[in-house]
Amino acid sequence: MGIFQWLNDQLLKMQWLSDLVAVLVRDVFGLDLAGRVGASIHFFIYDVIKIFILLSVLIFGISYVQSFFPPERTKKILGRFDGITANILAALLGTITPFCSCSSIPLFIGFTGSGLPLGVTFSFLISSPLVDLASIILLASIFNWKIAIAYVVVGLILAVVGGTFIGKAHLEDQVESFVFGSPTVELEEAELTRKDRVDYAVDQVKEVVQKVWLYVLLGVGIGAAIHNWIPESVITALLGQDKWYSVLVATFVGIPMYADIFGTLPISEALVAKGVGLGTVLSFMMGVTALSLPSMVMLKQVVKPKLLGLFFGIVAVGIVIIGYVFNFLGPIFM
Repeated sequence: MGIFQWLNDQLLKMQWLSDLVAVLVRDVFGLDLAGRVGASIHFFIYDVIKIFILLSVLIFGISYVQSFFPPERTKKILGRFDGITANILAALLGTITPFCSCSSIPLFIGFTGSGLPLGVTFSFLISSPLVDLASIILLASIFNWKIAIAYVVVGLILAVVGGTFIGKAHLEDQVESFVFGSPTVELEEAELTRKDRVDYAVDQVKEVVQKVWLYVLLGVGIGAAIHNWIPESVITALLGQDKWYSVLVATFVGIPMYADIFGTLPISEALVAKGVGLGTVLSFMMGVTALSLPSMVMLKQVVKPKLLGLFFGIVAVGIVIIGYVFNFLGPIFM
């Protein structure tokens, strides 16, 4: 257990990096680490470097694995199953696609247009931006493994339940006709060499970093401000664990935002440190990643209002329920 804790602290939480940044801030910048300015600068530099190191390593590894599951193969795998099994598999496959909600929609169009059941494609659409393998490691690096695993489990449950409900509603007529009319071409899967897979993984790292770097910087900046400049009394007055409405506020504050989970993690870390409930923080993260306003605007182009409203309602209610449950069970995970 001691070795595991040491590896967790040094490899995931990167305590060595925190110590190096502390030396930089204290001895080079001449700032007091206990002061607001020094603590904020330490928080910002440490979290930015840590997130980008972990992000690059994780996306490379995940993308290498993902190279074995191109859309054509994913579609074939999903096509072999039906019922709840297909929903579970779609949710699981969504975890190995490190896409934001907007990037997942073209795959949703392709899967739906090729004849996969609507509920199955929605399980994938919910899971893909909400849960990925990188989020497990990053959550563990900031919080702990209990919280990381719990987040992934509830995210998968939400994807399976949401997709199943939508499938049972039989709302295929609520999908825009051009989706089903989109031409699909069956291509043979290319046999990739190891070099091809490495090149693909490197390209994915570059692409993901280019997409999220600004959100990471903004998220860490906001997190540093919350952590060191906003009094705890102000935060708890709005989002404290004793406020019944805190989960609702966190969920619907997150929805208009557009950020990746990597940008929300530093904010969540700072909120938990200020006494905000774990469930409230998870609801905020899920609202941002699964129901962001830009993704709703894009989805509106491919589905009609009735189906869009059902999707939004199911996911929003699921997020709120998850928030209240985790606020109640919070002490178990902290």
